[in-house]
Amino acid sequence: MSSPPSVMYGLELPDFDRWSDRVCVALGQNPGVFTGPGTNTYLVGTGSERILLDTGAGLPEYLPVLAGALEQERCTIQEIVLTHGHGDHIGGASGVIANYGALRVSKHPWPKHDELHPLEITSLSEGDVIETEGATLRAVHTPGHAVDHLCFVLEEERSLFSGDNVLGVGTTVIPAEGGDLGDYMDSLHRILSEAPTTLYPAHGPCIREGTNKVQEYIDHRNDREHQIASALGEGPRRIPEIVKVVYAAYPEALHAPAGQSVCSHLKKLEKENRVARTNDAPPIDAIWELT
Repeated sequence: MSSPPSVMYGLELPDFDRWSDRVCVALGQNPGVFTGPGTNTYLVGTGSERILLDTGAGLPEYLPVLAGALEQERCTIQEIVLTHGHGDHIGGASGVIANYGALRVSKHPWPKHDELHPLEITSLSEGDVIETEGATLRAVHTPGHAVDHLCFVLEEERSLFSGDNVLGVGTTVIPAEGGDLGDYMDSLHRILSEAPTTLYPAHGPCIREGTNKVQEYIDHRNDREHQIASALGEGPRRIPEIVKVVYAAYPEALHAPAGQSVCSHLKKLEKENRVARTNDAPPIDAIWELT
């Protein structure tokens, strides 16, 4: 009998942990189907001031956890750096600033979306470097999950903060807004080219064999694409019908995000002229068939 699928839903992690000499993690206190135990926010560096990488969703329960982490590490916050602008990563920035004073907030631009948050944003792009005592972060633009998504290489370790592109458990959702599976696959290959020794994900536990995990993600997406095409080989189907076939072993609570994943695959296959919609409905509601 095969083992159950590895999923983030229901996973628990401690509020605070140390994952290396340069990396500590404080949990964002926002558990859920999409976030697992919550968003990992990181204190990066070795000095009396550290980079805060991601800020959680802005829930009040997070601030005491962050305060405890800073006290335990005997440090303050140098600045805030964000992997991307989804709410569970940028949402806590205003609260952190309100508690710790004016801090630089840096991320890759996402026009119009960034304007939803009352923050002054410093732009980060591919190759930009942020330094603090004991740590050098190099930005790698990795769109696909979000148009503004950045990963960060920690040069001193040859490790990589993978954001939402590679998770500690399970797979990444490609959302309808700002998501593109073709871009995401290119980004996985870009991450693989960095040959990271360790991955520090935005959700779930630390990944000690980073390069192997990225290759697993690439292989998994290719396998999933084959499964979706095979399901359509039996005739035209709507996305919920495909989900019931392809994700039969998964809890039904995960079928909604699975539907988004299937939709992202179908949109990619449609661009490649391998599938088509039999009606004029939006992708999530359409009936799909092989071409």
